[in-house]
Amino acid sequence: MMNFLVKTIANAAALAVAIWLLDDITLTGTSTGKKALTLVLVALVFGVVNILVKPLVKLLTLPLFILTLGLFTLVVNALMLLLTSWLADKLDLSFHVEGFWTAVLGGLIISVVSWALNVILPEGRD
Repeated sequence: MMNFLVKTIANAAALAVAIWLLDDITLTGTSTGKKALTLVLVALVFGVVNILVKPLVKLLTLPLFILTLGLFTLVVNALMLLLTSWLADKLDLSFHVEGFWTAVLGGLIISVVSWALNVILPEGRD
């Protein structure tokens, strides 16, 4: 449980950095508390998307990963971020990613920040 909590916090922080750096990734809300709650909920959705959908997409696109020496990961991360944005809209969460190239850059930012935070934050034992 602790590991899940740490990863969710890291995802929320990484999403917050991407929102802060990129104008086309937006999170709206009436108060800071509502924005924070929305950010945590979006981080949960993002985590579920990465757990359930990303492995299947990676398996189906394995030849592209090999052909591009792993650079296709940027495209897959962008697609996962766009899927998260679409799901957030369906769940009435005020999170939106505008466009594929914004998603590519946002996915790159989220990957780097998540990696750095997972190195720093303690790893819980499930």
